[in-house]
Amino acid sequence: MLPTTLVNSGSQGNGVLSRRDAARHTAGAKRYKYLRRLFHFRQMDFEFALWQMLYLFTSPQRVYRNFHYRKQTKDQWARDDPAFLVLLSIWLCVSTIGFGFVLDMGFFETIKLLLWVVFIDCVGVGLLIATLMWFISNKYLVKQQNRDYDVEWGYAFDVHLNAFYPLLVILHFIQLFFINYVIISDSVIGYFVGNTLWLIAIGYYIYVTFLGYSALPFLKNTAILLYPFALLIMLYLISLACGWNFTKMLCSFYKYRVK
Repeated sequence: MLPTTLVNSGSQGNGVLSRRDAARHTAGAKRYKYLRRLFHFRQMDFEFALWQMLYLFTSPQRVYRNFHYRKQTKDQWARDDPAFLVLLSIWLCVSTIGFGFVLDMGFFETIKLLLWVVFIDCVGVGLLIATLMWFISNKYLVKQQNRDYDVEWGYAFDVHLNAFYPLLVILHFIQLFFINYVIISDSVIGYFVGNTLWLIAIGYYIYVTFLGYSALPFLKNTAILLYPFALLIMLYLISLACGWNFTKMLCSFYKYRVK
């Protein structure tokens, strides 16, 4: 039997889903299915998740094009496969251990740093940003004629994860090769290189976030999500003029937190 036949069989003849089929599309049902798959690695598509990570750097539009396909085939914008989250967690752990090694932290200090980065920097801040963007987009960006549509919270969190991955690679991997020998030094080239990497990383975050919400056809005025670029560039220029080294400040903060 074709998949389209199964989908149509759940309707009541007038395009409305039956009660049983509609229950499968609730937020709770989707969340349960997602969490359940976290314990079934064989059901995860890690190859596709790696493809997404690659294209988040080279062509993030293609990643969000896939979200459109998921909406058409599975009736949800958010990911139903936790493979991307699992790979991101692994990458986060490895890069944070490397960060601790570069900063000459001990074993227990590195573990504390890892817990801080995972549960505060990634998950905690991610939950806050996703909830804020979910509220703003549904409150102010949904087109009036499309009030039957809304932004899924899970999709808002996926957008954060998509935007966080390039930032993580730039600040927790690429930057590691320059911290001790270039960035932490008190020279002009030190804070220029470090702050430029921050500019690129946060700029990537803003741009990928903008692409995520502009991909939703029922949202309007998503270009306002690019406005933080102006503030970002202003802070970057001020930091260069004042000799404010973002990376050096971050390293001092992390060392203070893990003591």
